[in-house]
Amino acid sequence: MLIEVVKSKIHRVTITEANLNYIGSITIDEDLMDAANLIEGEKVQIVNNNNGERIDTYVIKGERGTGCICLNGAAARKALPGDVVIIMSYAQMEFEEAKKFSPWVIFPDTKTNRLIQ
Repeated sequence: MLIEVVKSKIHRVTITEANLNYIGSITIDEDLMDAANLIEGEKVQIVNNNNGERIDTYVIKGERGTGCICLNGAAARKALPGDVVIIMSYAQMEFEEAKKFSPWVIFPDTKTNRLIQ
């Protein structure tokens, strides 16, 4: 039996930009992607702490070290710059494997979206 579990989580980052006139997705600073073990094109769920919206989209690599968290396309209607969100990805695995699995969870500074050392 396969179950779905949280694989990666960026806990509480701030939206820096919302670009309605883009193809779609979320642009994430590459430093955050690396720390959370996310790859470009990976499906993510975004939970907006300010308004309760939940959306699914995919990751686009953002410029490293900028703290960029940009919702693109239709997703840009679900959050405003300054909103705090949680970004999660999931993986399917066997039940016994899931019991031993530890997700990558990071807690960036919500003011700068940079990793706390």
